[in-house]
Amino acid sequence: MTHTHEHGHHQHQDSEQAEILDLDAEVLADHVAAITEWLPVKSGPHHIVDLASGTGAGTFALLDRFPEAHVTAVDASPGHLRRLREKASARGVGEQVRTVQADLDHATWPDLGTPDLVWASASMHHMADPDRALRTVRDLLAPHGLFAVVELAGMPRFLPEDAPADRPGLEERLHAATEHFHAEHVPHRGADWGPMLTAAGFAVEGRLTVAVDGSRHASIGRYALTALQRLRAAAAAELAAEDLIALDRLLDTHGPHSILRRDDLAVRTERTVWAARRD
Repeated sequence: MTHTHEHGHHQHQDSEQAEILDLDAEVLADHVAAITEWLPVKSGPHHIVDLASGTGAGTFALLDRFPEAHVTAVDASPGHLRRLREKASARGVGEQVRTVQADLDHATWPDLGTPDLVWASASMHHMADPDRALRTVRDLLAPHGLFAVVELAGMPRFLPEDAPADRPGLEERLHAATEHFHAEHVPHRGADWGPMLTAAGFAVEGRLTVAVDGSRHASIGRYALTALQRLRAAAAAELAAEDLIALDRLLDTHGPHSILRRDDLAVRTERTVWAARRD
């Protein structure tokens, strides 16, 4: 693969990732708002750092909750950060948002100031060395600053358990088929971050699990389509041939069995947040 092709490939991956991040933010906006409302802040934070911010779901939820704050959004993807800046400008909060492109797996992070709140949503389990990242956050925070770690219990489910009619239970088998992939590539997904936060020098002040069961939204079909396309890439080698055929029928947006044509989709997922204070 030439450098030009690699660049194009990364841009395509970036664009796909951005789409699912935007859809996730749109469909689960109330869910994220409930988490920001719960945060045990003693006063409105002035400076927030959003680690691995993606296209800004957390950034804008936090600005809705703390409209006087300034947010530093950090991400490795220039495409995501460009999209985030465009959204900030469209929302009229461009002057309150600063973006920093950085690979958080590097031992040395760029200067992110001294925030009184650090937010890490669905990002800590991707860190190559999460213990080091936790210690870095602790050193970064202002005294008595708050660190919010938000993690998801796997990818959302969308289909009824008896769907599709010819291969009932397909979605659960699809998730089961990705377990080996995720165990190898993201071993900290689903971890209990409480003990790790304590070991890094934080005092855990609270833990909350927010469940979504049956949430419907105008964009749910596109959200389900994008999520299942990503799962297919991770599960294809493990799935039975009949399941792969049934899945491809769902993913064929022009076919009669397209997931976009279904009226029985609902989001089922949950996220857990740990709120930890720097001693």
